[in-house]
Amino acid sequence: MQKRRLARNLFLTLLAVVVCFGGAQTAMAVTSSSPHYSVTETDFSSGSTLNSCSGTYCAKASIGDTAIGTAASSNQTAQFGPISNSEPLLEVIVTAGASNLGVLSTQSTATKITTIKVRNYLSGGYILQITGEPPKFDGHPLSTSSTPVASSPGTEQFGINAAANTTPNVGAAAVQVPDSTTSFGVVSDNYKTPNLFKFTSGDVIATSPKQSGETDYTISMIVNISSGTPAGHYSGDFSAVVIPSY
Repeated sequence: MQKRRLARNLFLTLLAVVVCFGGAQTAMAVTSSSPHYSVTETDFSSGSTLNSCSGTYCAKASIGDTAIGTAASSNQTAQFGPISNSEPLLEVIVTAGASNLGVLSTQSTATKITTIKVRNYLSGGYILQITGEPPKFDGHPLSTSSTPVASSPGTEQFGINAAANTTPNVGAAAVQVPDSTTSFGVVSDNYKTPNLFKFTSGDVIATSPKQSGETDYTISMIVNISSGTPAGHYSGDFSAVVIPSY
């Protein structure tokens, strides 16, 4: 009798969302607009006129401006735009937002990294959240942990962190651009420890306590499956939500 091999594979996407509030608050964005704020997703275009504005502030998520700061992948290049001396500014770039991790195995950990670049000007800082549901197939989501845990091949698991890991060998610590005298983003405690991963939608992944130059966060995603994980095509969509404070 010929045995049929059932594969489990995975497709993940990550996009950027900028949420701007007129006052200082921290919360998940639950709708696209209200009298107090508006949301814009990452714009794939050129030029620095793609703004989300109110009477007192502007925010921008852009790919394609021709000024300061560069991010590149095999099929796209993104750059931060110029700063105006009089207008508050928040810019977010997400690179390598989509990937196919191929066939998953109980013997090894599948990984993916995404870089999120954030810069803010004339605000009191920002918070960075990752929102979304764990990858799932046919109503079955992969298991997650609400506390940081080590990767364990053979045990069903989805988790993320923003650290330089060795097991598995993936990721990097946050990088301040140009240096720590002008950029101040920090990774939250639950996501900064190498080799420990967790995922709770809406968790604060990183913060900046004040206006900051560019900070580059490398988000590492890991996937492990067990022998009992249903075979199928798993997929997950996630958003990087950046909220400034004033």
